[in-house]
Amino acid sequence: MSYQHILLVTDLMSDADIVAQKAKHVLAGSADARLSVLHIVEDEMVRFGYELVPSSSLSGDVNSEKWQEARAKLAQFLERNKLEAVNSEVTAAISNSKGIVNYCHEKNVDLLIIGRHSRHGIAAWLVSATADSILPNVPCDSLVVKLDQPVAE
Repeated sequence: MSYQHILLVTDLMSDADIVAQKAKHVLAGSADARLSVLHIVEDEMVRFGYELVPSSSLSGDVNSEKWQEARAKLAQFLERNKLEAVNSEVTAAISNSKGIVNYCHEKNVDLLIIGRHSRHGIAAWLVSATADSILPNVPCDSLVVKLDQPVAE
C-alpha cells in the first residue's frame, strides 16, 4: 500500500528524533506521500457552558513567547531530521488525543506516526499514553514507535 498523506505527531522531547527517523523510512517507501507534522502545545481551557475552548483561540494569543518557542523548536526538529513537510503546525486542543484525532479526520490522513513513552508507577494509573487513547479513534493506519525512556513522573 502506498500512503498519500502521512502525519507525524511530535512532542518535541529529546527522543522525538527516533520517531522522525521512522517517518523518513516510511516516506522513502511512499514516493507520492506528503508529510504533515503536528505539535500540540499545552493551553489553558476556558469553559463556556458545556464547551471547553483553548484560551489562545479566544485571545488570539498564538504569538506569545510559548507559541513562538514551540514553532522555533518544531522548525529545528524538521531541519535537524531533514524532513520536508508540506504542512508543519503548532496547535492547541482540549487534549492531545482529541487534537490528533480531529486533525486525522479533517486532513484525510492515511498514516499516523507517533511515539509512545512507557509509563511506570502512579503515572501509569493516572494518565494513559496519548498513543493508547487515540488508536481506537483514528480513521487511518498507525505506526506507534516504542520509546525506551519512561516519561517523567
